[in-house]
Amino acid sequence: MGGCAGSRRRLSDSEGEETVPEPRLPLLDHQGAHWKNAVGFWLLGLCNNFSYVVMLSAAHDILSHERTSGNQSHVDPGPAPIPHNSSSRFDCNSVSTAAVLLADILPTLVIKLLAPLGLHLLPYSPRVLVSGICAAGSFVLVAFSHSVGTSLGGVVLASISSGLGEVTFLSLTAFYPSYFLLLTSPEAQDPGGEEEAESSARQPLIRTEAPESKPGSSSSLSLRERWTVFKGLLWYIVPLVVVYFAEYFINQGLFELLFFRNTSLSHAQQYRWYQMLYQAGVFASRSSLRCCHIRFTWALALLQCLNLAFLLADVWFGFLPSIYFVFLIILYEGLLGGAAYVNTFHNISLETSDEHREFAMATTCISDTLGISLSGLLALPLHDFLCQLS
Repeated sequence: MGGCAGSRRRLSDSEGEETVPEPRLPLLDHQGAHWKNAVGFWLLGLCNNFSYVVMLSAAHDILSHERTSGNQSHVDPGPAPIPHNSSSRFDCNSVSTAAVLLADILPTLVIKLLAPLGLHLLPYSPRVLVSGICAAGSFVLVAFSHSVGTSLGGVVLASISSGLGEVTFLSLTAFYPSYFLLLTSPEAQDPGGEEEAESSARQPLIRTEAPESKPGSSSSLSLRERWTVFKGLLWYIVPLVVVYFAEYFINQGLFELLFFRNTSLSHAQQYRWYQMLYQAGVFASRSSLRCCHIRFTWALALLQCLNLAFLLADVWFGFLPSIYFVFLIILYEGLLGGAAYVNTFHNISLETSDEHREFAMATTCISDTLGISLSGLLALPLHDFLCQLS
């Protein structure tokens, strides 16, 4: 508005000289550009998580591959493998699905630990290219593998793709300040920030070079400044670690053990339904920021821990009579996890300054990965212990 007022003022002050007002994009064009960017980020997130989610959903099948693949190698067939404990009521694989989880998360953890130290020096386009190549390679490797080890190698490629993509796209939102705000209230806009929002709306999502750095961006932050910002982020990092620890302890530690024999679904089909319902809950809640904004994410962490305790008790005592009760709990679990993730990053985008936002986004995204890694490490011995029970 200030630019238009200034143009009219110059026109009235000048005698006999006509000054043409600077052209401005209509408000509808501004909102249209913002929505295009929002859809672009939504699609990037969807594609980035695709390989990671597929590998976790197929974990039971990947670990069963060795038992069902037959003699596909040139080695003479040996005796048919048997489950870890054929007398167990859990119908266990010899290896927990947490092994697939660790292969799918540890490379991501390494990437996210190193990202705040120097990943910002690499332009965005090469990062996206590497992420895409690794995602494609993961599917090819798993599809044509003849052993569990080769399949796990494909899972590692999916992890590299997902980890590099996540830290890249979350950092990129720092250059689009209207992105998270658009998801909550697209009509409300600060008049003082109109020019900044307009310039960000004109920026393409993917460029041949990294977006132009703002003065004081993360590339110029000192170690002292980074440490100060990190300490301030702990209020959000710790709850997100707890949420993801609880939900992935359920997903990769308990899903395989929540086996119901009084249903027409096979064990592998039950596992896939669990994963599908969880991802459906996550998808719905991650897309619901405009409808529901949660400031205190600690509440979500507490509720997720209650989910873990309840399902762990059911694995031990077996008191739920039907698989459909588990379906509802898992859908609810996914809703909590997705809400914790999207609200955490939304709150950070609102509460950090421009010069700290890119670093804060890249740093906080380690939270979910750390929680998932810890859950995988604890789920492995739990699987072996429970599968030895008759």
